[in-house]
Amino acid sequence: MKALTLSLAEDKPQLLITEKETPTPKGGEVLIKVAAAALNRRDYWISVGMYPGLRSGAILGSDGSGVVVGLGAGVDDYWLDKSVIINPNIGWGDNPLVQDKHYTILGMPNDGTLAEYLTVPVDRLVQVPGHLTIEQAAAYPLAGLTAYRALFKKAQIQKGHKLLVTGIGGGVSQMVLQFAVAAGAEVYVTSSSPAKIDKAIELGAIQGFNYREEDWNKAAAKATGGFNAVVDSVGGDNVDRCLKTLAPGGRYVTYGATQGQPKKLDVARLFWNQLQILGSTMGNDQEFEEMWKLIADHKLEPAIDSMRLFERALTAVEEMGKGSQMGKLLLRFD
Repeated sequence: MKALTLSLAEDKPQLLITEKETPTPKGGEVLIKVAAAALNRRDYWISVGMYPGLRSGAILGSDGSGVVVGLGAGVDDYWLDKSVIINPNIGWGDNPLVQDKHYTILGMPNDGTLAEYLTVPVDRLVQVPGHLTIEQAAAYPLAGLTAYRALFKKAQIQKGHKLLVTGIGGGVSQMVLQFAVAAGAEVYVTSSSPAKIDKAIELGAIQGFNYREEDWNKAAAKATGGFNAVVDSVGGDNVDRCLKTLAPGGRYVTYGATQGQPKKLDVARLFWNQLQILGSTMGNDQEFEEMWKLIADHKLEPAIDSMRLFERALTAVEEMGKGSQMGKLLLRFD
């Protein structure tokens, strides 16, 4: 079978499309013929060696959907030929508040979805909702789960709340936007790209702000009267600016820091306005199920930047690193 793998020969990371043996499902596992897989920023960071626990020869990919074509011992025949989505969580643990110290995500160091076939435990499967194509379903697992937890468990967004989503364009941020709109929130976004802001407004955002403008936060606060929450992946100096857009009692939720660490933080504003700073990453299995219920109930469909054949995986990962996409990059197998 064809697979996208990581090579660490001479300690220099390199992605390769290689031929690997098709795996055989063990007891409690299923064999999935992958229909489509989606890329995440995680795959790009792996490709340049900037990710923990790298394993040479490992198959990349955390998001995927496909058809069950083989069953290991003890697996109910019900699953055979079913179209399924794969939960990428491995070993979250018993505490819903935080992942176990041994927690990992499908696609490194465990073999992932960027291959023609893969095996996973049957308890990692969710059936594709009837309103989605099997390719659309592949867009949601990692980014959608990250968005769901950050939005509903950490930001605690409700109908009528005002929300700011920073760095709109990537998979997680556009899913935060989509889920929040479905929940009845008033959503605003930031981007340095007018085209991405326009696309976000098409997807339900009310207004966008260019974060390269020094006083964007003042314009945002004036336009809204202050946000109930900010969901941020940017970090850097925009952290302090985001805090200045929050209404008293507001929540700042971070799931990434593409611009690094902030140089300053207005601590006085933090305590005087009773603000909360909350970290979030991925989500537990219950939240994964809740996310799919939200998607099914509201008949949501992902924003897809492009879909291409698996043979173009290497250039797709390079594009992911540039951050120019608006929505998910999908790879499909014939």
